[in-house]
Amino acid sequence: MTTIRLHNSKTRQKEIFEPIDPQNVRMYVCGPTVYDRAHIGNARPVIVFDTLYRLLRHVYGAEHVTYVRNFTDVDDKINATALSRKEAGADGSLEQLVQERSDETIAWYLKDMGALGAMQPSAMPRATEFIAPMVAMIEDLIAKGHAYAAEGHVLFAVDSYQAYGALSGRSVDDMIAGSRVEVAPYKRNPMDFVLWKPSSDALPGWDSPWGRGRPGWHIECSAMADEILMKDLPADQKSFDIHGGGNDLQFPHHENEIAQSCCANPEGNFANYWVHNEMLQVEGKKMSKSLGNFFTVRDLLDQGVPGEVIRFVFLSTHYGKPMDWTAQKAAEAEATLRKWRALCAGADPVGPDQAVVDALAEDLNTAGALTRLHAMAKEIAANPQKDCFYEKGAFLASAQLLGLLSAALGDWAEQADVDLSALAERLAQARDAAMQSKDFSEVDRLKSALLGAGVEVRMSKAGVELLAGPQFDAAKLEDL
Repeated sequence: MTTIRLHNSKTRQKEIFEPIDPQNVRMYVCGPTVYDRAHIGNARPVIVFDTLYRLLRHVYGAEHVTYVRNFTDVDDKINATALSRKEAGADGSLEQLVQERSDETIAWYLKDMGALGAMQPSAMPRATEFIAPMVAMIEDLIAKGHAYAAEGHVLFAVDSYQAYGALSGRSVDDMIAGSRVEVAPYKRNPMDFVLWKPSSDALPGWDSPWGRGRPGWHIECSAMADEILMKDLPADQKSFDIHGGGNDLQFPHHENEIAQSCCANPEGNFANYWVHNEMLQVEGKKMSKSLGNFFTVRDLLDQGVPGEVIRFVFLSTHYGKPMDWTAQKAAEAEATLRKWRALCAGADPVGPDQAVVDALAEDLNTAGALTRLHAMAKEIAANPQKDCFYEKGAFLASAQLLGLLSAALGDWAEQADVDLSALAERLAQARDAAMQSKDFSEVDRLKSALLGAGVEVRMSKAGVELLAGPQFDAAKLEDL
């Protein structure tokens, strides 16, 4: 069996992945707060952990892997949108409008992530569906002396958990100095965090022993992971395999999850491996609305950037390194994917190349896996006369292990049905003449016009090939 190695944020080193039960490999990843469209940075953990999910399914069998990714649908921004709609005269109660907004944004999210080739997880729980388990966990933490009620709130007592800060490697003093800590008179310690807070009559809320209110953010994931992945396990086995998310969640969210979960289930480990992806930049700068480089996944899709291209760009950088989205990378990815799709047209997957599997197994080295795919493609293209059915099938299966070259994502690569042979011959003649005269101005002019019309230009010793892409515009070629 393939050995998987992952960088474990918990131990700060790369470790061999040894599942608790190879017949029941379990992974939990923090999902989105569904108040609006997912921006491009939100897509990185989706693609990273979708790729890990595919690898785990390949190694252990699809039926032996459970992947949970939640939706946080308890949020002030969701409430604000619902309130504004109600004030504008929308039908329904506030709770119904909150539900409507959550349904709307979840549908957007799943559609946009599906366009990137992401498989849907085994379970996608909503926080609002697990209020009762959250209340039960909070009651248990109070009973064990790890939480306390104060002025309608319930707070986790950080001092009660000696290992607090181990994941992020920070002391409590450092955390206070380096973070925005909410100062409140009812807190015993500035770092104590909210498990339950009161709701006004104008906001959604649930009944609880501490009054009508709603859960804090951190308790949601602890309760959902416990309920879905560990519910029926004995106390000394209350653990699962992998917990993932962006490294911006390491503190305070994941730190707080560990504290409350390990205090609720002191004989378990909660999660054995913690995997965090780095953040995303755009053209070398931090993405922000003030810089004008903030955009959603839907913005890119609507601009004609194929979801498969977005995925390819993301996979080109190791998940543990900052990733830079650039237009040039997108253009290069699109050209590569077009060639790869043409190369394996008509082939059926026959099992991935072991070198690709090994690259992914080495801490999700997606860049290394793509390098191997480039080498395979080059070898197949260099031997067109060879009966390479198997090689093409292995290439296709290897790409699909990365979530690429699936039939579902291929519509964008279909070529327009247009005859460009005359223009190809004309460009070839111009190139031949330029090789003699050393004046390539006419070649450059023709090539520029073709590219501007959405034509892919392939020039090699064998000749000139022109392919009309999805953005092909015949009108732009009239002058030629």
